[in-house]
Amino acid sequence: MSGRRPIRFLTAAAAADLVQDGQTLAVGGSGGGLLEPDALLAALGRRFRETGSPRGLDLVHTTGIGDREGGGMDHLAQRGLVRSVVAGNWGMAPAMSAMAVAGEFEAYNFPQGVMSQLFREIAAGRPGVVTHVGLGTFCDPRVEAGRLNDVSPQTRVEVVELAGREWLFYPAFDLDVCFIRGTTADERGNLSFEQEGARLEMLAIAQATHNRGGIVVAQVKNVAKAGTLDPRLVVVPGICVDVVVHHPSQRQVVTHEYNPAFSGEVRAAVSTLPPFALDARKVVARRALAEISPGDVVNLGVGIADGIASVAAEEGRLDEFTTTIEQGAVGGIPARGVIFGVATNPEAILDQPAQFDFYDGGGLDIAFLGFAQVDAVGNVNVSKFGSRVVGTGGFVDISQNAGTVVFCGTFTAGGLDVRVGGGELSILAEGRHPKFVPAVTQVTFSARESVARGQRVRYVTERAVFDLTAGGLRLLEVAPGVDVRRDVVEHLPFPVLVEDVKTMEPEYFQ
Repeated sequence: MSGRRPIRFLTAAAAADLVQDGQTLAVGGSGGGLLEPDALLAALGRRFRETGSPRGLDLVHTTGIGDREGGGMDHLAQRGLVRSVVAGNWGMAPAMSAMAVAGEFEAYNFPQGVMSQLFREIAAGRPGVVTHVGLGTFCDPRVEAGRLNDVSPQTRVEVVELAGREWLFYPAFDLDVCFIRGTTADERGNLSFEQEGARLEMLAIAQATHNRGGIVVAQVKNVAKAGTLDPRLVVVPGICVDVVVHHPSQRQVVTHEYNPAFSGEVRAAVSTLPPFALDARKVVARRALAEISPGDVVNLGVGIADGIASVAAEEGRLDEFTTTIEQGAVGGIPARGVIFGVATNPEAILDQPAQFDFYDGGGLDIAFLGFAQVDAVGNVNVSKFGSRVVGTGGFVDISQNAGTVVFCGTFTAGGLDVRVGGGELSILAEGRHPKFVPAVTQVTFSARESVARGQRVRYVTERAVFDLTAGGLRLLEVAPGVDVRRDVVEHLPFPVLVEDVKTMEPEYFQ
């Protein structure tokens, strides 16, 4: 649809009334309240509880949206409201995830980068995303097609042949409404992001929805007079916006009303950041940090890997390499926990699709990611365990394309008790849940594809370090104080190559 439409300023409830039965709603935002249109989601959830409408929505979102405590997409986790959900991550909205696993609606999980790029393709009128990302993983239609339950048809992704090789094709779709967020809107609907810690794909979602004839609804903290915004801070132009919702109590993220070091307006003193306690997680972070070479461009994933930058800051090594996170930050120290997605003291904040373009083309020297399961051939699962679906997030995009991948995690989980100190590790009690298993529940990282690419892969735990070979795992190092047979090999349900095993540096344990 062409032509500039007049901007309407509405309440969150009035904006939620614009969503009709059976429509496709795209929602921008990331976990922990980052760029989350929280007032709009709450209003839509409240409308359904009170009126039973709108029904049968098709929901689309790129990252996990929520706080794991009922916020975000969990406002919409109501029977009858949802017909289908396509998402890059599910872990921040456990109620919605549980409904997906129970088969209450069609549900899909595709790579976060693919999802962000897909909005850009829709905006441009192209048929979808053609990419190598997802080959050999659960997103591949020859594996699970990204489906999270049996009621979901295998129609959302295809294998295609192009230029002499295989690719995955993720088709475009129509958009009727989108909920996005910025910091300030002027009277012409221009949106600036001066207090935000990311830009995500807000521009792409707005352009895609507008160009498909849909309604673009933007939540903002401030409203300004037309012509007063700095054009360099405007991320979404008013020509792509239809409705503005003023939400003065909007928080930057769920843990902070506003931290100017997240949005780059102030550079915080690194000495003010909380220290990292000496435990198994810190040991893993210290050993993983040793894999970085000066000048490397690094990705740090959510979970145990996000502590690597904190350790580097403590040890005065932060200036030796450049961190990145998939939500778009370049440089700085990524935040840990529920607000992963922002960074303290970023050097640049990119649109998320552009960050993934860089990743997909091989821009990362090394990536550090968590793991829930590793199997006999080296496959990794981070997306599904038991009946719980977390989703891939940016894991597939990043793990497939970095020159080196270091998977970080404890050797077992669920009650693991270790003592760290004096230059060694003592195992007091094993965790109840083995993380090295005969076969992973879901293939989020394909070892076969990795070996074929010649990728360098390490698996770092608090007691042992392995690498990936064409024949499976090889044990490289064990912690001081740890017995190779008793504490490592006898706990593995599959054989590993054991020869010339070295001892990890004692300094990691003191």
